[in-house]
Amino acid sequence: MNDTLVTLVGHVATQIDFKETLTGPSARFRFAVTPRYFDRRTEAWTDGATSFYTVWARRVLAVNLASSVSVGEPLVVHGRLRVREGPPDGEGGRWFSADIDAIAVGHDLNRGTAAFRRVVKTETPLMGPQKAAVV
Repeated sequence: MNDTLVTLVGHVATQIDFKETLTGPSARFRFAVTPRYFDRRTEAWTDGATSFYTVWARRVLAVNLASSVSVGEPLVVHGRLRVREGPPDGEGGRWFSADIDAIAVGHDLNRGTAAFRRVVKTETPLMGPQKAAVV
């Protein structure tokens, strides 16, 4: 398989949208990436144009992401790049969306500290029918 793997460094731009689906947990959020470069002419650091990506996470990554990440936090996202094309809008133009199917997500420790907590695996499924207690 010839997937395009990317690693992005940026900030969480929207709330994490977490959902329990029939195929398991899913989470998504918008991710802002702004390059910085040193402008020799002005002798100052300058921000480039911000690019936005929709990051998708599935299963355990989705659960951990929803309980660990907030808007504005700096992250490193690694995953498969997917570019989607939509139908023409009312003015005849098409739209494009850059999505990342996340493989790994973590806080950018260049910008702060983090306290890692290992997830304890349980035998109970994350989603399924609830059994009534027998009295």
